[in-house]
Amino acid sequence: MTKIKICGITRKSDLLAAVRCGADAIGLVFYEKSPRYVTLEQAAELARSIPPFVTLVGLFVNANAKMVQEALQRVPLSVLQFHGDEDPTFCAQFGRPYLKAVRVNLGVDLIQYATRYMGAQGLLLDAFVEGEYGGTGVSFDWTLIPHNLSLPIVLSGGLDASNVANAIRRVKPWAVDVSSGVETAKGIKDAVKIAAFIDEVENSGI
Repeated sequence: MTKIKICGITRKSDLLAAVRCGADAIGLVFYEKSPRYVTLEQAAELARSIPPFVTLVGLFVNANAKMVQEALQRVPLSVLQFHGDEDPTFCAQFGRPYLKAVRVNLGVDLIQYATRYMGAQGLLLDAFVEGEYGGTGVSFDWTLIPHNLSLPIVLSGGLDASNVANAIRRVKPWAVDVSSGVETAKGIKDAVKIAAFIDEVENSGI
């Protein structure tokens, strides 16, 4: 079954709604320019509500190593997600599994990315939007994804209950990642939308 990550959680009620509906992973955003940004204090408080066997993911964009280390000291992150221009050496230095996000558009060589970041747990594929690092609600052309990538795919970008089942059938990713597609406002999730999204993933049959 395709795994599900609900990203950009800022409220305990949203976190609990996500895990009760069956989310496999929760994403916390440590990028100050994001409307879904949480402080380390907020993140630590949210982390206390994570039940067993749910993965807590920390999202960073061109953060320095000290900031990532501080987050790891204060928040029990299981996986790191790098959305900026971080190189493989930077990503691998923290002793945690990591995902490398790629903003996909014409001319991006995903096979080369997978080779360069061979130490990653997977590639998170998102839409390219100038000056934005995820959470845009914009999808991309899934035909740009090669079938022979050497790393598992986490599919993101413009997913919601109306298109996620089709996306899964076409791309066959290991996991899907949603943020704006289950929101009423940026950073404010909707329990009904979360439930509908997860139902559609489960109904995809993959």
